[in-house]
Amino acid sequence: MKTSPPSVLPRRQFLAGILATATAPLVVPGAVLGLNGAVAPSNKIVFGGIGIGNRALFILPNFLTQPDVQFAAVSDARADRREAGKKAVDAFYRNNDCRVYHDFRELLAQKDIDAVLIATGNRWHATASMFAARAGKDIYCEKPISLTIREGRELVNMCRRYGAIYQAGTQRRATESYQFARELVRQGKIGRVHTVEMQVWTGGTIPHQPNTAVPPGWDYDQWLGPVQWRPFNPGRVNGWAYFWDTGEGMHTDMGTHYTDQMQWVLDTDHTMPVEFETSDMVWPDPKQWMSETAISGTFKCRYANGVQGILYQRKGFTDRYIRYIGDEGWVQVDDETDVVTAEPKSILQARPEGGVSWSNASSHIRDLLNCIRSRRQPQCHPEVAHRAQAIVESMTIAARLNRKLKWDPVKEVFDSEEANRMLHREPRAPWRV
Repeated sequence: MKTSPPSVLPRRQFLAGILATATAPLVVPGAVLGLNGAVAPSNKIVFGGIGIGNRALFILPNFLTQPDVQFAAVSDARADRREAGKKAVDAFYRNNDCRVYHDFRELLAQKDIDAVLIATGNRWHATASMFAARAGKDIYCEKPISLTIREGRELVNMCRRYGAIYQAGTQRRATESYQFARELVRQGKIGRVHTVEMQVWTGGTIPHQPNTAVPPGWDYDQWLGPVQWRPFNPGRVNGWAYFWDTGEGMHTDMGTHYTDQMQWVLDTDHTMPVEFETSDMVWPDPKQWMSETAISGTFKCRYANGVQGILYQRKGFTDRYIRYIGDEGWVQVDDETDVVTAEPKSILQARPEGGVSWSNASSHIRDLLNCIRSRRQPQCHPEVAHRAQAIVESMTIAARLNRKLKWDPVKEVFDSEEANRMLHREPRAPWRV
């Protein structure tokens, strides 16, 4: 297991050789030597980006502004996004050095790359992460970490096998408002928690559209990756979050942020709920819409100790929240504003000043970087992320089967053979890791 980025030693030897053999005075910039607070290039963690779309460009500044990060390469199945990623990186460094790769496997083959940011569409998250772990790279991957429960477990095992340091992009653990709410619950300020309410927004619907030719600059086969091949359809491609093979809807995509918080606050990262059921489900009318995932509904889970989690999919984008309800009060974090409310209100007086919102992932990324150097596990390591993700995926299976399911969190199986068949789907060749 590496204790520092693999490129450190050769660069140091190279620089030392120059200094030792120079026959004339050599002026070396202080930044190269790590003087005046700068980080020497030999000590930087070199990153590459896999999937450089809207989310990647949004989070990229959080990486670029870290003093010990060097972003060196980008890859994407779309030419326009490769160009946009290179442009953003080069503009920050004021050079033209960012390398561009069509196939992310070429990026992973680069020996100077220490770690990767993975911000592809959801269908790629687990597969790309496992390819990266096997290539000896550390990983920051956007949520959701998987689209099947078995896939998530395989990711955990792959990272463990190759010693990869992995951080899931569920960055609210590094956000002050959520940390404060956790402390209130942990200190018993609302008594014994019996219910956790979570809310995401209403799911989208995609009208039927005809198949079209693949646009210039797209490698559509690479874009699809491990999922079933289908003809190019703008509705499916642009609305991929609302189809079962490429996404699982908003309750899964966004809901994993809140199930992660529920696990963290309840101190259940080591386990999962044991029962799942749904109600009030509203599905797209197939005569009107081509999308498949739920428009709205109520998703419930129950832990072995009786604590209940309720995830609502309803209302608008700005109405998302998580609320912990105890026998002596409640505390809620409004996700849009970071405002914390509670009953009794007096418990809010302990909230510290300052703090950044969830939209700034710098602290979460800093945790990853520190762990890359120390080889300790970050706060959203694969096991933690997998269990939070498996909760929303179990809710999905219960909703699709329209029945209550019991779950064994140790064996990771349901009490239903039909449900167990939905734990896994075979990746399309050649993407079986």
